[in-house]
Amino acid sequence: MKNKLFFFCLLTIPLSAEVSFDRLDLSNDSRLLFQARYSGVGNSSQDGLFLSRLTDLTMRQLTAFPEKMVLLEEGNVIQVQNAFGCARMQVAGGLPSLVNGFDSFVGNISVSKGRVEPIAASENGKWILRVEPVSAAYGNLMLMSVDSGKKTLIATHVECPDRYFPALWSPDSQVFIYERGGNLYYYPIGDTIPRDERYRLIGEGSIVTAAWGKFGDFFYIKGSTVYRVRGSEVFFRSIYRDFLEIGVSVGTLPFSFDKNFDQFYVSPSSNALLLFKGGKTLFLYPLGANDVNSLPFLRLPESCFKITVLWAPDSITIVAGIRKQRKKVPMAFRLNGAYSAPYGAFTPMTIPAFLNAALSPDGKKILFWGEKGVVLFDNVNLKVLQDVSESQTYSCIWLGNEEFVVGDAKKIERVSIDKNELKRDLICLASVDAFAFESQAVSAAAGQESALGGPTRILAKSGQEWFVTDGQGAWSKIDAPIIREASVVSGRYRVYLENQGKGDFVNLPMIRNMASVGTLPLLRVNGTGGESLSRQGVNQKTMMNGSGASSVPLNKPSVAVCFDLYNDDAGLNDTLTALDAFGVKATFFLNGEFMRQHPQAVQDIADAGHETASMFFAVINLSTARYQIDANFISRGLARNEDEFFQITGRELQLLWHPPFYAASSDIIEAASEAGYRTVIRDIDPMDSFSNDDAARMGILQSTASSMVDRIMETKRAGSIIPIRLGLLSGGRNDYLFHHINVLFDALIKEGYSIGTVSEVIKQTQ
Repeated sequence: MKNKLFFFCLLTIPLSAEVSFDRLDLSNDSRLLFQARYSGVGNSSQDGLFLSRLTDLTMRQLTAFPEKMVLLEEGNVIQVQNAFGCARMQVAGGLPSLVNGFDSFVGNISVSKGRVEPIAASENGKWILRVEPVSAAYGNLMLMSVDSGKKTLIATHVECPDRYFPALWSPDSQVFIYERGGNLYYYPIGDTIPRDERYRLIGEGSIVTAAWGKFGDFFYIKGSTVYRVRGSEVFFRSIYRDFLEIGVSVGTLPFSFDKNFDQFYVSPSSNALLLFKGGKTLFLYPLGANDVNSLPFLRLPESCFKITVLWAPDSITIVAGIRKQRKKVPMAFRLNGAYSAPYGAFTPMTIPAFLNAALSPDGKKILFWGEKGVVLFDNVNLKVLQDVSESQTYSCIWLGNEEFVVGDAKKIERVSIDKNELKRDLICLASVDAFAFESQAVSAAAGQESALGGPTRILAKSGQEWFVTDGQGAWSKIDAPIIREASVVSGRYRVYLENQGKGDFVNLPMIRNMASVGTLPLLRVNGTGGESLSRQGVNQKTMMNGSGASSVPLNKPSVAVCFDLYNDDAGLNDTLTALDAFGVKATFFLNGEFMRQHPQAVQDIADAGHETASMFFAVINLSTARYQIDANFISRGLARNEDEFFQITGRELQLLWHPPFYAASSDIIEAASEAGYRTVIRDIDPMDSFSNDDAARMGILQSTASSMVDRIMETKRAGSIIPIRLGLLSGGRNDYLFHHINVLFDALIKEGYSIGTVSEVIKQTQ
């Protein structure tokens, strides 16, 4: 029985995210210039340059890391989201300005844990939709005015976003559709809003069953029927929905649309759909098509993990990422003629080696970008036009047919195409290699006044170039900067960095008021991260007089996440993508039947560097009286699984297993121990194997996947093993837990947990 494992210990697996501060520089007028670095989930890290006035602790963000960018206000404003918050800046150039109503590093000295918060901004930039959590997996859908910061409650008990945000804005920003409880609703912006949600009901469905067309109507799929709903009809039809069907039927699909695994895209002219069936096959469907047997389709390789659809007026380009050994390789397919009969076929297409792509408004050019830079591609003649950048690029946006924005590791730039030449204008710095205050005499001579007071301007070096700002206006290039020597002392304050040793913060900037002999941290830290002084109810002025002190961070608890693969690989690609995004290595339990049916899936798991363990050679309940189980039977079954895995991958399984369905007896555990295996016994059962058929047979309501996430978060503890089943259930489910992995990981990280493999947990118990 020595190998029967229960995990409830406190672990010290490496942190998922941490913040460090560097290069403090204090001006004579008590303004602190400093850099913050966020080492985030996955392999991501980002820097931010900040300026704080110590007399009142006001702060200004000077750089904007382009982790996620969207274009708003008719192409005049860029919204940037990153670990330090949500900000906007003019395309013409400017410093980031915080968006009202959002937590931010500047506003309350906090950083985002887990993913950047999914939000939906209206195209006119006036409104933002967000889900404010009330539990790990559910929240309130809130409508926020960017101008005033006022919030309006739209709906309660909305699922926190995972793969999709649960709302879609219309192109004219006058109405949005949202999902709640398996139904779709609409909400118009204005005074004549039916308060009762019943009068805004569109019908049964999820947000993936709806999409806005370019001309203000939206498409809605129910079963196999495609409906088109004119924007002006929504209000009228919703009032009379008891006897009037929502929308007009414009086609019947050759299959029933599955909200869990299917997607669809609308053509630019709104007369055709591209259907993505089961995450594996793409179908072109002209609306109203009579002969569906001759329609073009594309069967994607099993290892495809990211799909981008570039739909031009006369062609469709599909860009996909494919896992090949330990690399992620882009591939593409082309369909010319788009949606006019006679139909052609999807054919392979050669593209630059980038996974991200965006089509120009006229469909004639494509931007490809990624770790090695940005390339401008001719979508008509299918050739590379120019290399735009060689720096790692995070986001690109088209402004027009000849103009675009590039957000790379150093800068956010506006790039114009002028007679095949590229003209670049700086919008904002993304990160800096060096920074300093300008010589005070030079700033005074220039007549510059900082936004936070004092004449000294701020200098920053990005790449080989220097830039200057007064703290209010945009960065501009400067050819001969005169740098003031860095200092940590002013007439009133002294600053220094104090190492923390544990917790989310590696160190903290400390501020010593030399006049009153008081010391305080720039931010206050508890066991789960940073909070602003004001949020904790601490008077900042009192703290400045010396009554404050930094609290001691706590150790981070850890949990193990494992995935069980029985006989189907549905959800595996999404799972591998999520694990990669969070930088998490998990444990996958495999059985022989799955390995024989899905060898490529097994290879993908192994190539991704995840821990692979055994689930016997067949999916049988070893604890039932139907089988006579002895040590030889267990040993041979485990050995056979090892052989299957080695034949596929050339590698060995970990000597770690759990019986199918976690059904173990003491004899089974002892037999596995004699074969050299450790038996894993879960302490959490999410009930994600409970099917629709099981619910009908037992007369028990099926838990939603979001409810499972909440239950996991309520019952987990340090050292827990969280098992998640991948694949379809033969009895069906309304939704699947593996589609909510991002939400689960967000919740764990926000509660201060690290996520590791089962073996990492075991090592901590020895």
